[in-house]
Amino acid sequence: MILTTIIIFLLVLGVIVFIHELGHFLMAKFYGVKVEEFGIGFPPKIFGFKKGETEYTLNWIPLGGFVKIVGEDGEDKNDPRSFASKSIGKRFQIISAGVIMNFFMAFVIFSFIFMAGSPMNIEGEDLSTAKSVGNVQVRITNVLEGTPAADVGLEIGDTVLKAGDYEINEIEDLQNYTKQNLGENIILTISRGEEIIEKEIVPRKEYAEGEGAMGVSLVKTAVVKFSPLEAIKRGFEWTAFLTVYIIKAFVAIITGQVAVEVSGPIGIAAKTGQAASLGFIAILNFIALISVNLAIINALPFPALDGGRLLFLIIEKIKGSPIKQEWEAKANNFGFLLLMGLMVVVTFQDLWELDVWGKFVGLFG
Repeated sequence: MILTTIIIFLLVLGVIVFIHELGHFLMAKFYGVKVEEFGIGFPPKIFGFKKGETEYTLNWIPLGGFVKIVGEDGEDKNDPRSFASKSIGKRFQIISAGVIMNFFMAFVIFSFIFMAGSPMNIEGEDLSTAKSVGNVQVRITNVLEGTPAADVGLEIGDTVLKAGDYEINEIEDLQNYTKQNLGENIILTISRGEEIIEKEIVPRKEYAEGEGAMGVSLVKTAVVKFSPLEAIKRGFEWTAFLTVYIIKAFVAIITGQVAVEVSGPIGIAAKTGQAASLGFIAILNFIALISVNLAIINALPFPALDGGRLLFLIIEKIKGSPIKQEWEAKANNFGFLLLMGLMVVVTFQDLWELDVWGKFVGLFG
């Protein structure tokens, strides 16, 4: 299971990084800039091959990728195939192309999901434009810590098929059955991925307001399919909604309105495993969500990120001349070190929260 999760995580990350770097690559080629290397992962190199003037490589450190462009550090300004020789507008497009491709990737994936059909919340939804609606179910969307649901191992994404001998088709069905059996053992039949499991749970007679007797949040879902045109429309709207939502979340974190919760590679890998257990459509949803996140983060005006390089171009446009190359290089190196330090910190945080050390020690009794 762990090996499968790692493989899926690397594939997911690889696809997202590939699409991002492909944006830089294609735009550079479009404007006649020479690309020396297109790399997935960071060196040392595992293997590579050369086609035309570009070497395509797969590298050992699977946490990103790069496109090595002639003149990206300001050299060879007299070479017509150098990045540095191009106008500010063309350089802006080459740098921003990676972010745009990640947004486009998310849009395409969401459009496909709406067309192919996936479980979606249908409470209060206008489904008049739907091509088909089927497989109506009641799903768990949240499990509160320290509640009966958490104690018996109910998970987000579980579908409640039965409570005792009663089939559950509406949220009210489960709520009414629970109220009739407070303090009593009840058997919930759960669908989790391809498994059908049973959980014995005792709904509480007393509980905090808003928690419920079991400690779960529920939603009514159905597999909804839309026509291609409607799916494209909804794919665009959903991508735009997520973009605005994530930006607002960043602003709330920066202004101290909410606590910072950051996941590193290990935390994301764990979430990848959870998504994988819910099926192919869930993995696609996860890829699209991470792609939007990556696009927004990369657009931040911070050194070493695409947004930081775009900021330098804007400053160059305003002042009428480039920033000294050594200053820009120092800023990018400093930014890169900060990002690597943050990655180390959040990785240790992930290890702590997942109790990896405790599980490792447990292997030896």
